[in-house]
Amino acid sequence: MSASTSKSKADMSAQELRALEEEEFNSGPLSVLQMAVRNNTQVLVSLRNNHKLLARVKAFDRHCNMVLENVKEMWTETPKAGKGVKRAAAINKDRFISKMFLRGDSVIVVLRSTA
Repeated sequence: MSASTSKSKADMSAQELRALEEEEFNSGPLSVLQMAVRNNTQVLVSLRNNHKLLARVKAFDRHCNMVLENVKEMWTETPKAGKGVKRAAAINKDRFISKMFLRGDSVIVVLRSTA
């Protein structure tokens, strides 16, 4: 444990809190987003509504709120079964969004894109 993390966050100065947050962004789970911002690489974001977003991250915060650019939103729709039709095939849909603010509470997982 480093000296700055041995104190409680309430006892830290603003400068120490900023340094701790930066360290956590560079080494913790948010490092995936930090690297995507630095390298301008794409991430795949899975959302609570079963949609997926393939996008470039311009900015983010500790709540996983994100500003995204060049977003491809992908989802699957199953048409309602009509009379005489047992089950309709699922249809894959997508759309392009140039800029988006994504609220972090809808994010399930963020993956680095290999493409």
